[in-house]
Amino acid sequence: MTYADASGGALDYMPWRYGASKLMFRGPARRLEGRYVLFLGGTETYGKFVAEPFPVMAERLGGMRCINFGWPNAGVDAFAQDDDIMYAASGARAVVVQVTGAQNVTNPFYRVHPRRNDRFVAANAPLLRLFPEIDFTEFHFTRHMLGRLWRVSPRRYAQVRAAARRCWVRRMRMVLGRIGSKTILLWVSERPISQRLKEGCEGDLISDPVFVTGPMMAKLSPHAARVVEVVLSRRARAQGTKGMIFNEMEAPAAAGVPGPLAHREVAEALLRPLARVAQGRP
Repeated sequence: MTYADASGGALDYMPWRYGASKLMFRGPARRLEGRYVLFLGGTETYGKFVAEPFPVMAERLGGMRCINFGWPNAGVDAFAQDDDIMYAASGARAVVVQVTGAQNVTNPFYRVHPRRNDRFVAANAPLLRLFPEIDFTEFHFTRHMLGRLWRVSPRRYAQVRAAARRCWVRRMRMVLGRIGSKTILLWVSERPISQRLKEGCEGDLISDPVFVTGPMMAKLSPHAARVVEVVLSRRARAQGTKGMIFNEMEAPAAAGVPGPLAHREVAEALLRPLARVAQGRP
């Protein structure tokens, strides 16, 4: 476990902006020219509290320029309507798209922040009618809000979950369609894709990527060149915050994200598929 002065940032992420995108990516800034691989994803791709996240490791181990467009707490909504990001993806030899949770998408029941997709913005009229007993002004995060819905009524909660799942699949298909056949879908989790999710607060809301199931992934796989499934090893999960860089105030957040060994497992799993897709051999 490594600490820095709590008065400042423990790890300098050297944030930079590409084009007119409102997202700030992890630096150092890179020129998008020549042959490169683009990584889209959330907190894991960004590499919070890790000096060398898996896009950096993949570049070092595989020899191809890897550009990290991960964004903390991002879901598919953060990238789906960002033309600058989609333009950057169009020039890549391959694009790795991390599978992020389906709870963080705007859907008929609720809206999320367009960039920080884990932030709950507002309940739509159908949700207000479905849960009239709940005051939605007290919620700031989607997972907190959904947990309350489940505790009040698992049956009604299931309707919201189903809507979020449908919207997630549609939006992921849209992103994959814009990128084209050079996409690698990246699954990083403590559970395999095939594992059936338990329901409710002790099941589908604590298992990342939240709400995403094998049948949902099966709907996406025809739109990608490869699906790379990384189930983090027991050894990687047991590392805790070993080798991570954070200050004392960041310690709780650091404990909830993958560490350096997990990032290495992801990078190594990606090397061969990346080489094949980048060479036009999916």
